[in-house]
Parts: sequence; C-alpha cells; structure tokens
Amino acid sequence: MLLSEHYWDDFRLTDEDLEFLAQYLTERGEPLPATDLAEALIRERIRRERTRIENERQQSDGIYMPREHYNVGQVLLFPLLGWRKGRVVAVRPGRPPEGFPNFSVLRVQFEDGSEREFVMDYPDHPLNQHPWGYDEALDESRVLPRYRDHVAQVIEETLERSDEFVSGARRWFPRGLLPDITPVHLNLAEAVLYTYKDQGPQPTRTILQAIDDLPADDPLAVLALDLAMQKDPRFDEVGPLGEVLWYLREYEPEGVRETPPWLVYTPIAYDQDKIPPELVDLEVHLGDELSPPEIQARMAQEVADQDEVSWVLIYPHWRAGTLPLSGRLQHLFPTARGAERVYFTFVDADTGQRFPGWVVRPGRYVFGLGAWYRRKNLFPGARVWVRRGTAPGEVVVHARTHRPNRVWVPVARADEQNRLHIRRHAVALGAAFEDRMVFVVPDPDALDRIWERLQREKVPLENLLVSFMKELMKLSQQGYVDAMELYAALNLVRRCPPGPIFALLATRPWFEHVGDTYYRLRSAE
Repeated sequence: MLLSEHYWDDFRLTDEDLEFLAQYLTERGEPLPATDLAEALIRERIRRERTRIENERQQSDGIYMPREHYNVGQVLLFPLLGWRKGRVVAVRPGRPPEGFPNFSVLRVQFEDGSEREFVMDYPDHPLNQHPWGYDEALDESRVLPRYRDHVAQVIEETLERSDEFVSGARRWFPRGLLPDITPVHLNLAEAVLYTYKDQGPQPTRTILQAIDDLPADDPLAVLALDLAMQKDPRFDEVGPLGEVLWYLREYEPEGVRETPPWLVYTPIAYDQDKIPPELVDLEVHLGDELSPPEIQARMAQEVADQDEVSWVLIYPHWRAGTLPLSGRLQHLFPTARGAERVYFTFVDADTGQRFPGWVVRPGRYVFGLGAWYRRKNLFPGARVWVRRGTAPGEVVVHARTHRPNRVWVPVARADEQNRLHIRRHAVALGAAFEDRMVFVVPDPDALDRIWERLQREKVPLENLLVSFMKELMKLSQQGYVDAMELYAALNLVRRCPPGPIFALLATRPWFEHVGDTYYRLRSAE
C-alpha cells in the first residue's frame, strides 16, 4: 500500500468529487444509483492519484531507494509515506553494528517542515527490490469489489445533505437539470391515477404517457415528476424498495390512512428488567409489534432462516384485518426506504386468490386481511401462516382450515351494562388455534362499546388485569391462569403489548407465580 493505508477506509467526498459526479451524471443524461456513481468515482480518484504521482515524479529527482547515494538539495519521493516529497538537507556516515555493511544516512525535510532520517548506500535493503510502479490502492480490480459499497454509502449520505442533487428510487441527478413540472402536469397525474384507482398503484411512466409534453421514456422526466408528486399531498408513493408506485391518498383504505382504533396503544411505563426470563421468552414467542426493540431483535433472530412463520391472531388484529409488522414477521414483507406505506399482493395459499395488502410502516402493521379472515371463518386465537410468494411483491397467507368441530372454548360477551363476561361454551371451529389464546367473540360491536367505555373512564391497566385474572380463574380447575391467556384476554378490550402486563404480574404482591408462566391471585387461596 503506497497511498495512505486507510485511503479508501477513510474515504470522504471533496468539492472536486461533487463536481465530477455532477458532470458525470450530466454526460450520462439519466439518474444513476449510488453504486454506479461509486464505480465511476473510484476510477476517477485512481486516475487523479496516478496523475498526481506522475507529476510529483517529474518535479523530483526520483523515488527514494536505499541503495542509491544522494546529495544535499536533491528532492525525493517516498512511496511508503503516501508519496510525500522531501528535500535532502544533510548527509552523514552511518554507524553500522559490528558485522553489518557500511551505509550512509540522509536527513530529509518534508513540505510540512518535519524531518526524518533514512539509510542510503545500502544495496542489501529489501526496499530496493520493491515494484514501486504498483500500488494496491490504485488497482481497480482490487479496490472496486472491496470498497464499492462503502464508497456508495458515503456518496448517498453526502448527496442526501446536498441541495444540488435529488433522488428518486435511490437514483441521483443534479437538481438544476431536471425539466419543470407544472400544476397542470400534477392535475393530469391525479386524473390518470383516478382512472386506475381500482387497479392499484401505478408507475410514473404510466402517468407520463398521458402528459404530451413530457416523454414517458425520458428518465429525467420520470425523476422530475416523482419529486413533484412527493411534495403534493394528493399523492402517496407506495412502491417497495427500488420501485416507485403512485396512488391517490384519498382512495387508500381507511385502515391504511389512519391506524385502526383497535391497534392504537398509549405507552405505559414499566421496568423490562423486572420481567422474569420465562416471561421474556414468552413475549418473544408472542410476536407483538409493540414489544421493545431488544425483544424485536430476538424475534427476528429466531426466525431469520425461516421462509414460513406462523402467528396467533389476537383480537385487535382480527378486528382490524391486520397482521403485526413485528420482528417475527417483518422479514417476509416488502419494505421501502422512504415510503411510509408499501403496496403489495396477498395470495391465498389454498385458492391462489390474489388481493391487495399494505405495509403501514409507521403503525407497524400490515393491512388487508379482514375479508380473508371472514372467508376463512377465523377468530381470535386462530393461527395464521405467512411466507414469501414466488414473485416479488407477493406474500402467501395460509390458515389450516378443516371441517368445523365442536370444541369447548372461552366465549367473550358483553352484557347490557357493557361489562365483559367470559364463559366456556361448545363452539364449532374450523381452523387450527392456540388453546391458551382462543376467544370466540360473537358480537364484536358489543366489545367495541366496552373498549370505548374503558377509554373514556381511563381504567388503569392494573385494575383490568385483576378483573381478567378473576374472570379467567373461573375457567381453570386449578385456578391458575397462563400469562399468554391473560395477554390475549386483556387485548379484547384494550391494546397492550405483553411487557406492561408481564411486569405487573412479576412485581405486584397480589399476583402469585405458581410455576412456568402460570399465575393466580393470592386472595383466591
């Protein structure tokens, strides 16, 4: 390595680099991704460095070699010091150890005023054999595969802070060279998307085909229209990573534009460290999108190598027609870099039926399953399997349905005073479910009224937990309640992740741990 050892590791863009990128993009005449810009800039940097080194050589008396003899006043280049240039200011005899050949010493002053001594008249030094014409840091075949992604990241971070460059679908171009987009163009875009509203989001080129003075095959027109539509509240960019798709915001499903009320959670402070290990493991298993980041990371780690993942429906997601975008499931769904909502296609594993789905990144949920839940006669506690489809932008959903069998399960009903009662009844169910999380809800609207009442009255979580513990203990012969069951039950009337519930179980004296993940009220002894 003849340049600085960390030349590419410490890479930063200079003003000269930005000028080069602007000129390069102008010559290409199209927006380009940062990886393409990185390749071009690496080649340009290597060309510049070679030119600089050659100019330094021509302005010096040669490259320092230990075997040569030098005189005061000569100017030398030192490749191992990043091709620094220095002038010989003194020479003297060396003092070799006994048994070593004689040599001389030269003192060199560099351009920054610093001085160092070097050996000369020493033919056996290994540096005499070094091929000084070669430098790994200037070898494209070595630099490109090793540093292209790093340089691309630096370029992207720098251009994002620059007012001179703009991007669409992660492709960059100088702002000042884009065609103008007028209000007329945007009104035409709205008309096109209205025409296609029942066919789903559309790419920019489809919109441009209806605009006479902007060619649909011009990448600059595509980027200019993308940027203008991003600033217009009528439009929503909903394409997955690397793809731009547009939809009219007012025609998006209500559950996409606004978080469904059953998924709205008011954060509750609690101490995660107080939760015992068995309940932490349970929270990871439950896959709730509202669990803290460290729990989400464990979820993701557990399913990282799984192409298909199952999850148990809880009432809020069943009611809203959604799935959680948790660490357990998020790797199966398309994502985006900037878009808050991402459009994709669900595929029914049994029938092949396709229907629209939406990843709502700010709300951490996936919308579009309400009708599918109803067609499959699913219920809170039913298990749903999710896997990636064979085509990009497809997600396959599956429920293991069968001929309905009558089973004794908890049924949640509201009385006339909007109070919840849970009793076991024989109910015909036709899908796989989790025994400890199943709750049949015959009248969801009645539960909604309880939900609204509890919100108005601001009933503390702890009070609800005690009430549900009493209700669920009646269903158990031993009088024990599984924390999993308690979590699913409480979410019948209030959205809450496992953490606050489990923290109360672990820290309040009236909750007694009776083994594994089971608890009871002490007053029930």
